[in-house]
Amino acid sequence: MGPFYLYKTPQVMKAIVTIIFILFIGLAAQAQNKPAEVKVETVKTEIVTVTQITQEDNAVARLYRRSGSRVKKALNFTTKRNKAKMA
Repeated sequence: MGPFYLYKTPQVMKAIVTIIFILFIGLAAQAQNKPAEVKVETVKTEIVTVTQITQEDNAVARLYRRSGSRVKKALNFTTKRNKAKMA
């Protein structure tokens, strides 16, 4: 036999592989270089006030709560057979 007979049991092998894996992940995490912080330049914008609003278009704009409401309304039709009947 020899001193390596302990390595043949599955529990010992699993423990050794797990320890090696955890050490590898830890060393790989410590080897990462932190990137230097990038300073962001600020941009100043001015507020423009509008004194006169002109309305040239008289078209009616419809506002739907959901994007597919026209499709849902068209698909939500009822027929005579869909209506409830009194027994």
